Amino acid sequence: MTLRATRARLERSAPAGRPAWRRSPRHGPVGYAVIFAKRVAHLAHVTAVADPDGHTVVYSVTAELFFASCNDLVGQFDYAGDPEKVVIDLSAAHIWDASSVAALDAIETKYAQRGKTVEITGLNDPSADLHGKLTGELAGSH
Repeated sequence: MTLRATRARLERSAPAGRPAWRRSPRHGPVGYAVIFAKRVAHLAHVTAVADPDGHTVVYSVTAELFFASCNDLVGQFDYAGDPEKVVIDLSAAHIWDASSVAALDAIETKYAQRGKTVEITGLNDPSADLHGKLTGELAGSH
């Protein structure tokens, strides 16, 4: 769900004459940021397709990956049931922060503990730069 769609949904549920994002005078910009982060945290969509040979599975991730969505991402993989090679296609995703890189590192570690290899593909340039700088550098990730 896009920001525009989320805002439109909120405005439809607001009392007449007042947008939902302005419902309570108690919420400032930080409060609205927290509300937004909670609403989009579970918007990481992961679909898995196994190759016919049974030796590879490709996970396609569609998400804006940031601190609020990365925990949800880690739980969407079948670490025990997947074959020995796992490809994570991030061509429909964007990495926004270090916690997202830590989540990807955690996913790779969980597969490595089971003797499986992970290949991350499809990163756009800014995501690839951030991932390249931080991967393996974030100890204690997830």
